Amino acid sequence: MRKLLPGQKCEVWTAAPTGADPVLRFETTRCRLEAPNWVAAGDALLLNGDGLLWQLDLSPAARLNRIDVTGVPQLNNDHALDPDGDHIYLSGYDRQIYRAPVRGGAATLITRGAGAGVHHYLHGVHPRGDRLAFVGLEPGPGRARGDVFTMSVDGGDYRRLTTGPGHSDGCEYSPDGEWIYFNTELFDGHAQIARMRPDGGGLERLTFDDNVNWFPHLSPDGRWAAYLAFAPGTEGHPSNVRVEVRVVPVNDWSSAVTVARVLGGQGTLNSPGWAPDSSAFAYVAYPREKPG
Repeated sequence: MRKLLPGQKCEVWTAAPTGADPVLRFETTRCRLEAPNWVAAGDALLLNGDGLLWQLDLSPAARLNRIDVTGVPQLNNDHALDPDGDHIYLSGYDRQIYRAPVRGGAATLITRGAGAGVHHYLHGVHPRGDRLAFVGLEPGPGRARGDVFTMSVDGGDYRRLTTGPGHSDGCEYSPDGEWIYFNTELFDGHAQIARMRPDGGGLERLTFDDNVNWFPHLSPDGRWAAYLAFAPGTEGHPSNVRVEVRVVPVNDWSSAVTVARVLGGQGTLNSPGWAPDSSAFAYVAYPREKPG
């Protein structure tokens, strides 16, 4: 569980699909908020912080309220809404996946007895609401490598879609359910954005630069994608490093625009952060005060 560093604050921003005129929605030194995810009504964000789930109302007052979810351990920053709009899927620090009411209440463990030995990190929900896409890590010597898996929402029917070499992560269904977008080291050893069919076929590389690109998130209308670009040579997706928040038309991945350069990384853009009407997406920054 990550904390704010001395002299650091948390800023929650939103930006239009074109990347123009980002808006600072909220700032705090109370806790390190991560992974903004819009609620179905479009008037609030869901974030995690201090191992808990929070709702940030996007009113002029910008109130931050804890959502009391019971029956879960401390939460990490992998969460996604059920298409029903009333529930949310969550990953815990026990490396399991849960489903809970979005307004709070008792959570249900999804992965009980499933995938023995696999650490589960949720990233996507099929638009039909019947399958989950997640990253499975199988710990071993050295750096743990993740692969993309899917399963039914009752925790069964495991399907492994990637098998190295290198790490794959950030798997999310397209709004029409026809693709899974993700970042992967399959091509040249550093993370690039790609997509594949839900059965693992049709693998297609989408970014071709030297940056280490993570967490593609498609707008609900399918026209745009936001993602995070780490500096060349970055290993994994660390926190408290300089990163670029980028947005790109889905039909032309060569024309990405940098929306912001922020101190962030882990937590900045981990979850699907688009407004339901595709008018904006959310991200988080963690600036530090310069010594006086």
